[in-house]
Amino acid sequence: MNLHVLEAIKKSAAVPSVPQVVTRFMEVIQDPDFEYDDVVKVLSADAGTVSEILRLANSALFGLSGRVTSLRQALTLLGPKRTRTLVLGRCLVDQMSKYPSGTVDASYFWRRSLVSAVLAARLADVVARDSREEAFVSGLLADIGVAILSNALGEQYDPIATRYRPNGVPFTGDEERECVGVTHAEVSAMVLAGWGLPETICKAVNLQQSVTVKPVDEATRIARILNAADRIAALLCEIPDPEMSAITCAEAMAFISVDLKTLLSILDDIEKDVEELASILRTAVIPSSAYDLIAQSVERQLTAAPA
Repeated sequence: MNLHVLEAIKKSAAVPSVPQVVTRFMEVIQDPDFEYDDVVKVLSADAGTVSEILRLANSALFGLSGRVTSLRQALTLLGPKRTRTLVLGRCLVDQMSKYPSGTVDASYFWRRSLVSAVLAARLADVVARDSREEAFVSGLLADIGVAILSNALGEQYDPIATRYRPNGVPFTGDEERECVGVTHAEVSAMVLAGWGLPETICKAVNLQQSVTVKPVDEATRIARILNAADRIAALLCEIPDPEMSAITCAEAMAFISVDLKTLLSILDDIEKDVEELASILRTAVIPSSAYDLIAQSVERQLTAAPA
């Protein structure tokens, strides 16, 4: 890791800023003894944020019974972790839309980020249920370093950035370090730490590219989930080769000790969840036919596997 490069990026205009109301909100909920009245007071200072939380809380994706009409009610029903996820997700979309993303295609970036987030949450339901919200927000924010590096370093990072696209050649952290001295995971983690996200999320994002990290704590378990989710998300954002997609899915699931049948059941709902999440966060994603293709590839592999 080149600390000089990280520091230069940290001070550059490429790093999105977070509104003061969001920063204060993050500070309050990190106190284990916080009071909901304090959270309501902080968020009520920004009518736009209150409106967004109410709109998000009433989305079908979260399945809350009855219509949520007050901020206090929304915070109580959603809980601090989910509220944090919603506030940060909407803030990220809003802030990133104001910044150029270099050679990174914004539509692809958002589809891959949303798919990674939904997949990470679904996989966490299987292997780390208590870390579901952390896995979701980590998956949503894990790749912001790609857009930031492309914006900050331009042509210097282009050999990597041009591979972040449908059917692009996957790249490793070592290749990024050789190219610019740091990885996008390191940049993402640095930015998230600056935004006040919990250390667990920052560490998980930083370790996401590692295939050797052992699941010894919550952060490393989430990092492995992110790694698996990202491999599959990349396939779901392109027109994949059936044989290679089945192999990639099998390897990704083996990495987190989840069987392929579980992935098959998860794939049934991914497209709907991604579209709903895109609507919630008010960002557009291009419809994909990859879900059915990959599900068929996985099903064929399961059928061909010896009993």
